[in-house]
Amino acid sequence: MSLVSYTMKELDLLARLMRAEAQGEGDLGMLMVGNVGVNRVLTECLDFKDIRTITQMVYQNPGGFVGASSSLFYSAATTREKELASRVLNGEYYYPATNALWFYSPQSGESCVNSWYNQALAGRYKNHCFYEPEEGVCFPIH
Repeated sequence: MSLVSYTMKELDLLARLMRAEAQGEGDLGMLMVGNVGVNRVLTECLDFKDIRTITQMVYQNPGGFVGASSSLFYSAATTREKELASRVLNGEYYYPATNALWFYSPQSGESCVNSWYNQALAGRYKNHCFYEPEEGVCFPIH
């Protein structure tokens, strides 16, 4: 059973977003980006109170993902990328994205800032810094 309901079109959307945001980070990086996306659908707090579907999450404006405007986003998802998206939708989580709602990539050679959008640094994987709500701000995501 999946964490959120989705259509095959939304599976493809999530796979393409994961690729556009983290292709250079490998499978694990793409899975972590997927974790953030699914968390935004699951939570009902902060900027994500009205985000209930994968489509709403991918195209949220303002506050959406930069990757949704990347040329990488507009080509068809591969079978492998859809498999990764399916794994995330079915509940696979990876630290530091476990409860994260945000991530960004600092400039080359720079460290992650301690907070981003007033949220605490959960950790870093390769070139992505992941941020999660402070305790008590949102109900636990999972």
